[in-house]
Amino acid sequence: MRAQAIVPTAVFLASVLMCGCGGGNSGTIFGGGGESPPAAPTISTTAAQNGAVIVTLSGTAGVVINYTVDGSTPTPASPQYLAPFLVASNLAVKAIAVGGAPVLMTSAVTSQSFSPNIPSGMLVWSDEFTNTSGAPAQPDPTVWTYDTGTDCCGNNELEDYCAWGSSTSPCSTTSPSEFVGTDGYLHIEAQQPSPGFYTSARLKTQGLFSFQYGRLEVRAQVPEAQGFWPAAWLLGNNIQNVNWPACGEQDVLERINAALSPDWNEGSVHGTGFTGGTGLGTQYNFPSGQTAGGQFHTYGMIWSPGSVQYYIDAASNVYATYTPSSLTPLNDGAVWPFDAGQSNFIILNLAIGGTWPKSPDSSTPFPSEMLVDYVRIYTN
Repeated sequence: MRAQAIVPTAVFLASVLMCGCGGGNSGTIFGGGGESPPAAPTISTTAAQNGAVIVTLSGTAGVVINYTVDGSTPTPASPQYLAPFLVASNLAVKAIAVGGAPVLMTSAVTSQSFSPNIPSGMLVWSDEFTNTSGAPAQPDPTVWTYDTGTDCCGNNELEDYCAWGSSTSPCSTTSPSEFVGTDGYLHIEAQQPSPGFYTSARLKTQGLFSFQYGRLEVRAQVPEAQGFWPAAWLLGNNIQNVNWPACGEQDVLERINAALSPDWNEGSVHGTGFTGGTGLGTQYNFPSGQTAGGQFHTYGMIWSPGSVQYYIDAASNVYATYTPSSLTPLNDGAVWPFDAGQSNFIILNLAIGGTWPKSPDSSTPFPSEMLVDYVRIYTN
């Protein structure tokens, strides 16, 4: 989504403060007084699909974990571990713990190699939104959490985002803004509980699941009316430390307002020096007779080293390709953020109003739903 103004929730200053004084090669970052370095982090895994695993790094209380997946030795300047991440290719995870008081020190390196040898095009992770309970169900709490509140994330949106189970007015447990239906779809519902008040939902995998590189697909049907802003997109885990847009943003599904002829979707990327009107976005026009609303479409992204591509309905139908060279015509301050080593988390939301779509009007139907059939990740 455009022009996000997300406030970081945590800031770690070790890489800024690192001076190396008195440390030599002992692992001490600054200070020095014979203190013991923290224990090395541990690496654990849970199975994903077709040989892929989800990696979790753990350390003792109070430490920060830095890690690499490119074979290099991690340092306090390496990506900070902030969420479990998918491993679906042959690589080595290396990690250190950074902590200690009053002297900040680094641990020994923990390393684990992975050789899943997964062929290209294999499904390695998904949420199929299966529900056999016979009643609307909570989205998987091991995968999805929520942004909440009024204008939680910039853009001058009008809705209150409601988490599952929230009864804080205007949210309601009897009329949830998100649920997995017995039809096998995730429902994200825009409601107007009273004149001038709107509710909806913004689900995210932040802190629970993330990935770097692969082919992402979101099969969805979106509502189309004045003031609706449905989206499926990604942000870097490192938003907690570097804020937006330095963390990078990848917009896979994004459109606003009523259906047009031809109807459309926009795929875009944002980073430092290329946001909003100076961003990189490409509009895809659906073939005659197709719309984003009333029909399911597959919205896809192929994320590879040095490349982000978008497609609709088939991986062969690529309509936008962005690379670091795409930044050349923009400005000298533009920085490509998608190969910095961090994994990204997924966001699904239905915004109401805001800077881009403007407000709903008398033609806007409430309630209206964004339906998501599945979210899947394949190997490139």
